[in-house]
Formats: sequence, C-alpha cells, structure tokens
Amino acid sequence: MKKITLSLFFLLFIKLGFAQQDPEFTHYMYNMNVINPAYATSTPEVINFGAFYRTQWINATGSPQTFSFFTHLPLNNKIETGLSFISDEIGEGALKENNIFADFAYILKLNDKLKLSLGVKAGITFLDTDFYNFRLESGDVSTDAAFQENLHKTFPNFGTGAFLFHKDYYIGLSAPNFLNSKHLDDPDGIQRLGSEEIHTYLTGGYVYQLNSEFKLKPSFLIRNVKGAPLMYDFSFNVKYLNRFELGASYRLDDSVSGMFSIGITPNLSFGYAYDYTITNLGNYNSGTHEFFLLYDLSLLSGYNKSPRFF
Repeated sequence: MKKITLSLFFLLFIKLGFAQQDPEFTHYMYNMNVINPAYATSTPEVINFGAFYRTQWINATGSPQTFSFFTHLPLNNKIETGLSFISDEIGEGALKENNIFADFAYILKLNDKLKLSLGVKAGITFLDTDFYNFRLESGDVSTDAAFQENLHKTFPNFGTGAFLFHKDYYIGLSAPNFLNSKHLDDPDGIQRLGSEEIHTYLTGGYVYQLNSEFKLKPSFLIRNVKGAPLMYDFSFNVKYLNRFELGASYRLDDSVSGMFSIGITPNLSFGYAYDYTITNLGNYNSGTHEFFLLYDLSLLSGYNKSPRFF
C-alpha cells in the first residue's frame, strides 16, 4: 500500500479548500490554448501541436504533476479551432482531474496590423479520487469519514476569451472554466470542501527587435480566482537567431524561475524551466521542473518558419 503522509492532506487542502484548481505553467506564453480559447496565430494551413509536463515541488509527498496537450488549426483568415487535454494529479492518484476541451475563435481585422480574436471553449472535466490507501505519518489508516468513499464525477464546462494581437505584441483576457460546480458536495451530511471556481486570466507580451540577431520578449500573466489572492507572473526572455531562448520569471510571493528553449528544427522546439520556491514551502521541496515540446506541421510545401512568437 502507498504511504500518504500528512503533507498530502496539506496539498489536498490547498487544492480543494482554496479553489486554486487550475494548474499553472511557467511557460504560459507557449501554452495559451489551455487558458484562452481566443488565442490565434492567424497562420492558415499550419497545425500547431504542443505538449507540456510539469512536476511540482519535487520530494514533497504527493506533489502535483500536470500534463497538457493541445493542437490548434487556423481554418482560414477568420476562423481558428483547437483541442486541448489537461491532466492534473495529486498524491499518486489520490486526486486526479482530466479535462478535454474544444475551442472556436473568430478573428476581426481592426486594421492592416492589428486583429481581435473572440473565442469560446467547451468541454468536460472528469474528477476521480483514490482515498483507500491513505496513511497518516504514524502509519495508521485515516478514519476521517470524508475520505472513506472514492469519487468519480463528470462536469460539463464552458469558457470564453478575447485576444488582441499584432505581429509584435498581444494582450488577452479569458475565463476558461466559466461554470461553477461543487466537486465534493455530498448529501451524506459530511462537511467537505471543494468547488470549481471561475478563474480569470489577463495576459500580455511584447517582442522587441533589438537587432538582426536578438529579440527581447517581456510578458506577464495575472490570475484571479475567488478565495485566493491575485497571482502575478512576470517573465523576460531573450531570443537569439530565432532559435535559442533564455529567460527568467518571477511569480509574486511564490517562486523565481529560469527557463530556456531551443529550436531543434525550424518547426520543432524544446523548452525547460526550473522554479525555485521562495515561500516556507521551499523548506520541504526541491523545486519544480517543467518541459515542453512544440511542433508546427505545415500543410503547404516549402514552409520552414514557425509562426509562434508567444
């Protein structure tokens, strides 16, 4: 049997009690599909694929692990579509959430250089728990009635967003989970916590062409959710020869990060980020690792340049 210590209960309390369910990513600028259905590249006939893996708070018992995958396709100059899958797990299966979403965005041309995309997201959330193997730090079996029955629930969800973009900058506002749902509301009289609250994201980024070789890429993400303080994420990257990227990020009162990415081929990129926790929780973990792969598949012959700036 697994040994799940009290630290797992602490993590579950954070996950369920404070409504901070949506996973976070340090490379959010390359994973925009999962938070904003209006995200657009305005590059018809190029299918974007992306996969992210994040293992958080290494060496903390029951620490979160998140995997996301997306595919994104502009159908023409006005319509873009996408699919995304996000899996978030705490406690080696003690709490697992899988989300599947489809996106639709319509693009309005404001002028020759500026466009506004409006999008909707619809999908399903699957919530599963495995409490049977819970053990206290003493080794005793947990007798808490709230953890005596596993849950297997399905919730519909809906999201919306707006994305204003130029070839050099973007700003987005979105709420990817627009429907409130109570995940652990049980009629058996047991007092439980846990609900899916609306998460609102404000994002922005800019690409400054320093010279023919270097680009500077500042960006930010602000997240708001009921029951938790605002989360501020600020990043700054330097891109060299449109292939190598190095940067740093600061999540207010939470962590500092270093990140890099490399263009393995013109259409395939690999990236990595390491987060160092600066709160008291940093005494109990060895940081967070995040990896990603991005691939752009052109349906046109001769295409050899990635359209993704962010």
